[in-house]
Amino acid sequence: MTTEQLPRTLTKSFWNWQGHRICYTVQGSGIPLILIHGFGASIGHWRQNIPVLASGGYRVFAIDLLGFGSSDKPAIDYSVEVWEELLTDFCAALVKEPAIFVGNSIGALLSMMMLANHPDLSRGGILLNAAGGLNHRPDELTLPLRVVMGTFVKLVGSERFGPFLFNLVRQKPRIRKTLMQVYRDRTAVTDELVDLLYEPSCDPGAQKVFASILTAPPGPKPTELLPKIHAPMLILWGEADPWTPISGAKIYQDLSGESVEFTSIPNAGHCPHDENPTLVNRLILEWLDRKYSANF
Repeated sequence: MTTEQLPRTLTKSFWNWQGHRICYTVQGSGIPLILIHGFGASIGHWRQNIPVLASGGYRVFAIDLLGFGSSDKPAIDYSVEVWEELLTDFCAALVKEPAIFVGNSIGALLSMMMLANHPDLSRGGILLNAAGGLNHRPDELTLPLRVVMGTFVKLVGSERFGPFLFNLVRQKPRIRKTLMQVYRDRTAVTDELVDLLYEPSCDPGAQKVFASILTAPPGPKPTELLPKIHAPMLILWGEADPWTPISGAKIYQDLSGESVEFTSIPNAGHCPHDENPTLVNRLILEWLDRKYSANF
């Protein structure tokens, strides 16, 4: 097994899944947590969380989904169901006991899918600014936006224009500009963070992955998954998120009770675990200790 150094002293290892190399990291001991990143991110996005959660008495896994980070980027039809299968096999091969799934954005949607569809693998879930789908559903966009998005998707997926457009999208100044829009704390948009997003985009196959994901089905709606979930959940939400506004989090707030807790994170956008890791780490560890300390 090969290992390489990641930012903030994380190490990464590789596991073979269906002929593809999958990158992951693991640290600590105790009840397992599985951290799942959002679109375009990787295990490095959890660099400020993994060591703290591991030192709190948990065995913390983080995985680069197929197509992202240091995992392989094959030219396949990507979908949330592909990643669900990956996570299911990852649990069986490496985790080997029920885990608590922790996800941001698309990673939170995948966490809900694991909780709803694989209760035997799940102890609970922690959702951070959960996405409503892998892509916007047509009924969520105005007609002009549907036309613009449809045209962009066709161009990105084309052999002629796709590489050119992808090269524009992945440039560091554009990545920084996007991060400045979705991070409320602009000081959290560091060169290290920009590099974490930029470097995997240079890998062979990255453009094909990007185009495939843009044309992929959005996947199940949270409203379809939540009634199937019976495990405890902690929902954390950056109050200033422009992508998944807190106004759309009412379906989670309405579930608040003994088994579901909802907490908003002030002065944070779409990635509160990276913008305010001190507060988020504390909230996660306090919730974990309340729910699971009796299992130690």
